[in-house]
Amino acid sequence: MTVPTTPRAVTRADVARYAGVSTSVVSYVVHDGPRPVAAETAARVREAIRVLGYRPNASAQALRTGSSKMLGLIVPELDNPFWAELAVEVTHVAAARGYDVLLANSDGDNGQERERLRTLSARQVDGIIVTSIQTHPDLSTVTDPGIPMVLLNTFFEVPHYVSIGVDAFRGAHEGTRHLVEHGYDSIGLVMGHAGAMELREQGWMRALRDAGRTDGPIVRCDFTRQGGHEAGLRMFGAGSGPRAVFVSSDMQAVGVMRALYELGLRVPEDVAIVSFDGAAEADYTNPQLTTVRQPIEAMARAAVERVLGTDDTDGGHGGLMPPELVLGASCGCSVRR
Repeated sequence: MTVPTTPRAVTRADVARYAGVSTSVVSYVVHDGPRPVAAETAARVREAIRVLGYRPNASAQALRTGSSKMLGLIVPELDNPFWAELAVEVTHVAAARGYDVLLANSDGDNGQERERLRTLSARQVDGIIVTSIQTHPDLSTVTDPGIPMVLLNTFFEVPHYVSIGVDAFRGAHEGTRHLVEHGYDSIGLVMGHAGAMELREQGWMRALRDAGRTDGPIVRCDFTRQGGHEAGLRMFGAGSGPRAVFVSSDMQAVGVMRALYELGLRVPEDVAIVSFDGAAEADYTNPQLTTVRQPIEAMARAAVERVLGTDDTDGGHGGLMPPELVLGASCGCSVRR
């Protein structure tokens, strides 16, 4: 009986023989350098690659060069448009620098986040970018302590790690102050679960104190549409909710708006809303959300540059980037973009 054998993988040498060139020439064509190859010869090599079905061995190349040309990216919720937009921007910036991105989703869970860190570092990526909703992410499971790592969308400095983020305190303060300037006396807060008092909550509170207002009601919930919906029902269901509310994410704000609709309350006539993040979804609510927009493109660019070591900044926090208050109609403004 004949024992079936696994077909041998096509090698660079096979391509070279078929095309009548050296293996070095095949390498130059595959990697577009470092030496130029005549157009006719390059076409012959590409035809050999097509006919033979040659696939370069990325692992072998990584061993030779010491670089996988791959970055790891961990996000907490891929079904959240904000995180999806941020991931897309990271991949665009990385691609422009010749890197692919291996994407992992932690579902906002500490245990899964640690496991994703472990598996990505074991895959010998050239660097890892971590976005976390945890106040103090656990980075202890990285198998290679020397691997470059950047914390993205982090609102505070984490000792021994580079972090890139937005000035969340300033953003929440400006968003809440805008509601104060509309004359609303009672301004509540829908706040995602983030452990200790988070900077968005601190900014909301400071704006109220600066204006001589008492703190409005606070409802804590998940950073999801469902979480916002449940928070809206809890805050306004008894008929005695605040006149306005600052919401810690656009996704939660969408849920709050749904809850208000179900309760027969209008936005902004009965309840004014300002949210945080500035994801594209905020542009398509009715009315359009007034939101504190994070500089997604700038944060993604800074994170990739820091993890690749292509900027001139030395360690520490990468600097808190300023947010932008984008006016819609949900706060009571008539301004529309």
